[in-house]
Amino acid sequence: MPAIAAAAAALHQQAIVVDTHNDLLMVCARRRPSEQGAYFRAAWLPQLHAGGVKIQVLPVFIDDDFRPEGALRQTLRMLETGWRIAAANPEAVQICLTGADVDAALSQERIALILALEGCEAVGTDTALFETFHRLGVRIASFTHFRRTMLADGSAEDATGSLLTQAGIEAVGLCERLGIMLDVSHLGATCTDHMLELASRPIIASHSSAHALRPHHRNLTDDRLRAIAATGGVVGINALATFIDERVHTVARVVDHIEHAASIVGVEHVGLGPDFYKEISNELHGPAVESMDGGGTLITYVPGLEGPSGLPMITDELVRRGWPEDDIRQVLGGSFHALFRRELGLPASQR
Repeated sequence: MPAIAAAAAALHQQAIVVDTHNDLLMVCARRRPSEQGAYFRAAWLPQLHAGGVKIQVLPVFIDDDFRPEGALRQTLRMLETGWRIAAANPEAVQICLTGADVDAALSQERIALILALEGCEAVGTDTALFETFHRLGVRIASFTHFRRTMLADGSAEDATGSLLTQAGIEAVGLCERLGIMLDVSHLGATCTDHMLELASRPIIASHSSAHALRPHHRNLTDDRLRAIAATGGVVGINALATFIDERVHTVARVVDHIEHAASIVGVEHVGLGPDFYKEISNELHGPAVESMDGGGTLITYVPGLEGPSGLPMITDELVRRGWPEDDIRQVLGGSFHALFRRELGLPASQR
């Protein structure tokens, strides 16, 4: 990793850095239950500390080996893995169910962990299961990955022009009542519009970038960026090279997406959702294989941003471009932290 300017490194370490998408549960769950806490402590905690991460969203993604029949079982396994990690490392991390929990974790210098569902295959059409997942600690949900679920279509299905299913409509209402934040990353374009029309609470995009700079179906148009901001939501900019540019795979190009989104909706609606996947892919597929299909696009990586330890490079580039410190803090995590303090786990009846 290139040297980080001292001022940028200090700013980064002082900021509340929020990463709204790291699939590390996928590899932690592959260990024996008795080994998961120690594996996280040895393999991931140093990376999170090196990246200055203070709040980490942990998505539950169900890969093809478990879909559809084993989706519920694997979802439960992965959620339990999150709780095991926290139980084995109480001095370092805490699973947070509310904004107050997040602040308590930060005050005790622990990383705040937030459990999320990515894809919701485990729900099927039985939307009442969101109540169960809420009890198990889930506080964020995206209804799809690239493909179709029984709630909605993913962005790789954009040609269908579909809306949320009836179950998806019901799920929006139930999640909003429970205090599960809704996430449109991976949701198809017209399904995203449908969810935004229905929403009465802030919507997030945990790991999406700017369609204006990289016209890929995974990215958000300026109109959708504005619509998310209009709900009070925040967009976490994805750092996978595939979704940043066809050819220019640099930290500077990632920051171009941050700057573009900020120019459209303001820094208070922009954050980081880097979608670190290389280490997970290395274990699942082998280090020589960049084989995860990004909805018809081969996944590639920005050098230096393959994992959490590279996050200070983003701060360094923002400082180099002359961004005000307060704006940098906002993008690094202030925007998502403020939203989590207001909304995370808060039932509609308590708003």
